[in-house]
Amino acid sequence: MTATLSRSDMLHVKISLADHALNAALDRLWRPDGLVLRYGRYLAAMHQVIRASVPLMDLAARRCAERGAADPLAARLHDYLVEHIDEERGHDLWLLDDLAVMHGSNGVPEPSAGLAAARLVGPQYYWIEHGHPATLLGYIAVLESRAPAVWLADRLALDTGLPTEAFRTVRAHAELDGGHTSQLDELLDDLPLSRAQDAAIGVSALHTIGALTELIRELSPDATDSPSSDLRTTDLWRTR
Repeated sequence: MTATLSRSDMLHVKISLADHALNAALDRLWRPDGLVLRYGRYLAAMHQVIRASVPLMDLAARRCAERGAADPLAARLHDYLVEHIDEERGHDLWLLDDLAVMHGSNGVPEPSAGLAAARLVGPQYYWIEHGHPATLLGYIAVLESRAPAVWLADRLALDTGLPTEAFRTVRAHAELDGGHTSQLDELLDDLPLSRAQDAAIGVSALHTIGALTELIRELSPDATDSPSSDLRTTDLWRTR
């Protein structure tokens, strides 16, 4: 008897088949040599990305509300988004706090233009406005399913020599995102998605993987093709 994969399982299969380049980029990012500089770049880049999380979900929730009871999918998605907005609110400020600890009395540096973050986040606005708000679930699935390992913050503190307070965001997401992924999987398996909507979520996820890979690569401009770390990305990050 052949087992049938759930919708969430199928999405994670797509993600796992497409994320090899992302894994390699993360391996290079977290290698110990020069890690302090790259960690600072990482915090700044993640702030550019995460500060868009609540506005994205808020837009999607408003578009769901506008569709009303005539769209049962939108009604279910609206409730999830409203709850998730509360869970994600303020996480961008955690990253600023981490940067402040890292830079001390020198203050937090001015943000760059954030072109890589715009390439990652921008298409989601288009798909929410001109497709269906459910498309955003592919983006959320990729970001939530790559939670740091619970011990990564301590390892980074050891490798960089930075205060443990500079790793608040890494530590918090290691604790929170596993539960968020399970909640999202349950929602995906229960939503009344059409085949086209399901496919659009997959497209969103695959775009997110590609754009996130490019963003992470830009944080290690001096990297070689072969990572020097003795740890693999699959050790450092949970993938479900």
